[in-house]
Amino acid sequence: MSNIRQPWRNIFWACFGLFIAAAFCMKWMEGDFIYNGKVFTIIGLEISYNQAEVMAILSGIDEKVKTILGYHLALDFVFMLGVYPGIACLCMMARAKTGKVWLRKLLLLLAILQLVAWVCDIVENSYLLSWLKEPVINSSFAFFHLLVYVKWILALTGAFLAIPLVLKKR
Repeated sequence: MSNIRQPWRNIFWACFGLFIAAAFCMKWMEGDFIYNGKVFTIIGLEISYNQAEVMAILSGIDEKVKTILGYHLALDFVFMLGVYPGIACLCMMARAKTGKVWLRKLLLLLAILQLVAWVCDIVENSYLLSWLKEPVINSSFAFFHLLVYVKWILALTGAFLAIPLVLKKR
C-alpha cells in the first residue's frame, strides 16, 4: 500500500465501522414503521411516496412509531458520518492508484462533492424531522426531492466509480 493511500484507508475503515453499526441499528428499527397496518420505508418517504402520502403517514402514525422514526432519523446523522467521508476516502484511494490525469481530477471532484451530498442529506433529514413534529408539507416538497436526488446521484457515482478502481490490482 502506498504511503498516499494509507491515511485514506485508515479513515475509510473507521467510516465503514460507523456505517455498518448505524445501518444495523437503523435496519432493526424499520420493522416498527407501521402505518394503517402496513410497513412504510425511509426510501419511500425519500423517493417513492408523493407529498400527500408522506403527509398522511407522518400525521397518521402513533406516538410509538413517531418516536422510533425520530430515533431512526437521529441515527441517520451517524450513518452519514460513515457514508460520505467513506466514499470520499474511496475516491482518494482510487485516485492514488490511477495515473490518468482526467480520472484523478474526476475522483478528486467526486471526493469533494461528497460534502455536497452530505449537506443535502442533512437538510433532507432536517425536513423529515420537522415534518415529523408538524406534518404540514408545503411547496418545500419539490426542493426536498431535489436534495434527495442530488444526494443519491453524487454518492452512488462516487462509490460506483471508486470501488472497482480500489479493488483493481495494479
